[in-house]
Amino acid sequence: MASNSAYEPCMSLKHLRTALAALALFGSTLLVFAADSDLLNSVKRNPEKAKAMCRTFQQMNSNGQSPFSKVYINQLAASEHLSFQDAEILMTYTVGMHCDDVR
Repeated sequence: MASNSAYEPCMSLKHLRTALAALALFGSTLLVFAADSDLLNSVKRNPEKAKAMCRTFQQMNSNGQSPFSKVYINQLAASEHLSFQDAEILMTYTVGMHCDDVR
């Protein structure tokens, strides 16, 4: 049976879209779970901590750095005794809720 090379890229894109949709659904479930955890309560219940984190993030931006870098997320994880993923969630939540000007 002859292969139709024009059809093959469409099939791989279809699988890629399915995988990305599944990843998005799974990722959003993790964020909902994290929102109810002690992880995010550390900044929900302590707005001064959130403000301090925002000042750090803004200072990094003014120096041409990003708090979204793996290097900084690893530093945050170590200082807060968190896994990389939890530090990333905490940082993303804090930026989204308290300092949306940070990039």
